[in-house]
Amino acid sequence: MVTKSSFDAVAVYSTEHGRLCPGCGRPTAKCQCSSRIPPKTSDGIIRIGRQTKGRKGSGVTTVSGLNLAPAPLRQLAGKLKKQCGAGGAIKDGVIEIQGEHRDTLVSALQKLGYTVKRVGG
Repeated sequence: MVTKSSFDAVAVYSTEHGRLCPGCGRPTAKCQCSSRIPPKTSDGIIRIGRQTKGRKGSGVTTVSGLNLAPAPLRQLAGKLKKQCGAGGAIKDGVIEIQGEHRDTLVSALQKLGYTVKRVGG
């Protein structure tokens, strides 16, 4: 019988897959074991910013700080994209909406009862 000592190395990050579950070694998005890494806790404030880095000058509006499960996060992202009339994606729990829509998103999220803060310029 082989047992793990407290000094055995466990991979928690892979350049190919990102964060890995220490229990099963699978990417955290595909992990279904009981030792799953809990999501980062938030202070309850939704932060809305703008990013252009790595996008060849095209900007996206980012919505971060949402502690939602994947399904409700997708639903909220869909509502926000429709309200802005733009495309977007969810990456690592952050909603990205194409274009400059910070003012629209601030008012939309405040109507839904969230505490919202604009970050960046």
